[in-house]
Amino acid sequence: MAEQLIYTGKTKDVYKLDNGNVKLVFKDDCTGKDGKFDPGENSVGLQIEGVGDVNLRMSIYFFEKINKEGIPTHYISANLDDTTMEVKPAKVFGNGLEVICRTRAVGSFYRRYQEYCTPGDILDFYVETTFKNDELGDPLVTKDGLIALDVMTAQQYDSIKEETRAITKIVADEMQNRGLELYDIKFEFGYDEDGNVMLIDEIASGNMRVYKDGEYIEPMTLSELFFA
Repeated sequence: MAEQLIYTGKTKDVYKLDNGNVKLVFKDDCTGKDGKFDPGENSVGLQIEGVGDVNLRMSIYFFEKINKEGIPTHYISANLDDTTMEVKPAKVFGNGLEVICRTRAVGSFYRRYQEYCTPGDILDFYVETTFKNDELGDPLVTKDGLIALDVMTAQQYDSIKEETRAITKIVADEMQNRGLELYDIKFEFGYDEDGNVMLIDEIASGNMRVYKDGEYIEPMTLSELFFA
């Protein structure tokens, strides 16, 4: 199948296929700083051998579960032999938008709002959106801001928020079934030619913070625990 490289990302490369779909190639690069993994960081900070494979495995697991729930995603199929995933084409919002859902105060949320909370405070599936822009530090943007900037409609935002909470609940329940607790998770959404919102990118240990008995679990360890 013919393919054309259209984007080189931090953790994945993206190819256009001749059937109109898109192929994602998962890499072993992780976001972080000073050699430590951090899903909230804006640049690649380290390589972890095999992380691309386990990220794909977890993505397959959750995308198939989410699709069964009738929540729109870009997922079509995957190939573990070459660490790739075939997905539907989707347009991104603006130059890229990240959606974070938080169940506890940690990471950048705590750093921003520590005057009003303590680490680990419970959050009720709090949803926030940030523009993907490394130079500006992925600035936060509100629903009104997204509408005013003509990035999305109010209806698209409401769909994203509803779907984000539903997907996070699925992930959180799966973690809880394994004696783990999801503190936060990062998603990306896009839309099809008719403007319909869909979950894109991946759902993997590298995009979430999970704790066990109050202790943070590194992504590779999390993947091992999840599939144990």
